[in-house]
Amino acid sequence: MERILERYDRYLYSDKQLVGRDVSQSENWVLEHAKLKARVEVLEKNKRNFMGEDLDSLSLKELQSLEHQLDAAIKSIRSRKNQAMFESISALQKKDKALQDHNNSLLKKIKEREKKTGQQEGQLVQCSNSSSVLLPQYCVTSSRDGFVERVGGENGGASSLTEPNSLLPAWMLRPTTTNE
Repeated sequence: MERILERYDRYLYSDKQLVGRDVSQSENWVLEHAKLKARVEVLEKNKRNFMGEDLDSLSLKELQSLEHQLDAAIKSIRSRKNQAMFESISALQKKDKALQDHNNSLLKKIKEREKKTGQQEGQLVQCSNSSSVLLPQYCVTSSRDGFVERVGGENGGASSLTEPNSLLPAWMLRPTTTNE
């Protein structure tokens, strides 16, 4: 019986402690709530002041303090903005250099291809019997009588064209084989 009474007393005592803790804990929560509410009100007032609102109630010292805080914030913002701009400029300069290098390599490739193409055009025309043949070259001159003359060609001599007073472009001239 004594043991039962001891256990009863222990549970009763521990129960009273729990109830006491709950009361003190709820008082702590009430105090904590009041502190947080006051802090929120101060932060909201400061926010309004930073936005330029409700400035009438501030003293001269408070206004000067607010001005210094805003100046420090502006300096910090400008510093970060300048840093971001310099990073952006640096990245763009690197990209520009890479594009210029790529452009230069493409121009080099184009020049190499043109050089190869020019070398191929300058070579002799190969016939089917593997002998080299030069195509006839003509030089167009005009005479005093108004006839266009073709000098050179297959027969090596000069021959007159039939149309007087006209200069024909070289691409329009055809080699003719006339024996005079």
